This record gives sequence, structure tokens and C-alpha cells, in this order.
Amino acid sequence: MILVIDVGNTNIVLGVFSKKELIVDWRLSMSSDKTSDEYAVIIQNLFLYNNLKLSEIEGVIISSVVPDVMYSLEHMVKKCFEISPIIVKHGIKTGLNIKYDNPREMGADRIVNAVAGLEKYKRSLIIIDFGTATTFCAITMSADHLGGVIVPGIKISLEALASKTAKLPKVELLKTNKVICKNTVSSIQSGLLYGYVGQVECIVAKMKREMMDMGEKEPLVVATGGLSKLISDETSYIDIIDPILTLEGLRILYYKNKI
Repeated sequence: MILVIDVGNTNIVLGVFSKKELIVDWRLSMSSDKTSDEYAVIIQNLFLYNNLKLSEIEGVIISSVVPDVMYSLEHMVKKCFEISPIIVKHGIKTGLNIKYDNPREMGADRIVNAVAGLEKYKRSLIIIDFGTATTFCAITMSADHLGGVIVPGIKISLEALASKTAKLPKVELLKTNKVICKNTVSSIQSGLLYGYVGQVECIVAKMKREMMDMGEKEPLVVATGGLSKLISDETSYIDIIDPILTLEGLRILYYKNKI
């Protein structure tokens, strides 16, 4: 079995794979203040709760967009499993041709998603990851990662609206029955949801046009991340929701780079 760890700005998502099967996954709040010992206690308790043995883990791979947490996580892995983890970074074997001006700037999560998407769907892709930031990535059939778009995530926008205005409250992100609403809370909910739906449709349409102008067939649009279902329910521009795309990408990268 292998342990995969995806570190985002808000959450750390972990999964245990037995060959290609995801046995269990967990979501933790991200904190760069935790020590390796604190992370070790969390991991040990999660394994115990799910009747898994630390000794059954043969390898670990980590992708992270939060550099400050890596020291603690790497040392946790060495303490708990007595192995050194594979880290997703520049120079790792991915099979991608990263077309960014500076490939080192490409986020690990975007690389991992692209690897998984190509392996699973075997066609041109637009991958939307609804995380702390929402990313749109364009990947060709020949494994060129063309780049894409980064926008503030829905929750960031929600928090900014409440913190930067004097009278607007922080609200729960829910679907409203209508776009035109008759109270402040519903108006904010409507604006956030349908504003992001419109954003997705505009960006996807333009990305498709640019990719097809390059000679690509119409790309498949795959969404992942915590809020992917909420958005995809309101638009036909998303073809597939794949909630474990990142974890599967880490599994694939582990075996590509296993020594």
C-alpha cells in the first residue's frame, strides 16, 4: 500500500491506495504550525481508527503548495514509516511538457491533476480545480500542459466580501431558488454561485476556442475540488466531476518515480 498526501492552502488530503484502489481518504485542516510529532500522532490515530497498520505502507508521495509545512511532513513520514517520501517538484518524472514561461512556477497540484487526467481520459482536457484558488488548466492530447487561469476561490470571495464591507454579512454558500433575490443573504448567495458559474462558462469557452485553434479536438472539461458539484449542477460546461483526481495523480506519479 502507498500513502498519498496533497497539501493545499486550506486542507491536507490524504489517501491510502492498495494498487489502484483507494481504500480510505481523509481531509485535515492545514496548519504550518504543527510539528512532525503532532502530525505523527494524527496519522497514527487515523490508521488505528481505520484498522490499518503503519508497517503496511511501502511508499509515500507528497504534493504541496505550502512550503512551510514540508519540513514537518517529511520528518513525520520518516518517523512513522521509516522511509523518505517522494516530493512532487521540478525534475520529477511526469510525462508532461510544461509550457509555462518558467516551469518551476507551475503549482504541484496542477501538475498532479494533469497527470491523472491524461492517464484516465486519454484526450485533450480542461481541468478545473475548485480549491482555495480556482485553477483552470489546458492539457493537450500530446501531454503539453499549456498553462491556464488562476482566480480567487469562492470561499475567498465570500470572506473578502464580509471583511471589506461594513454591513454585508458572511453567509453560508447555498443555492438560491432564483437569481433575483429579495434579501441581502440570498442576494450574496446568488451572486457568488451564479457569478462563478458565469466565470466558469466564459473561461472554458475561451480556453476551448484557443485550444481548438491550435488544432486540438474539443477538450473534455473535468472538475475536481470541494465545490465542484455545486458549480457543475448549474452549468453544462463541465463534463465530468472527478473528486479524487488529485489523489489518483499522486498514485500514478509515485509509480512513475519509484526507485
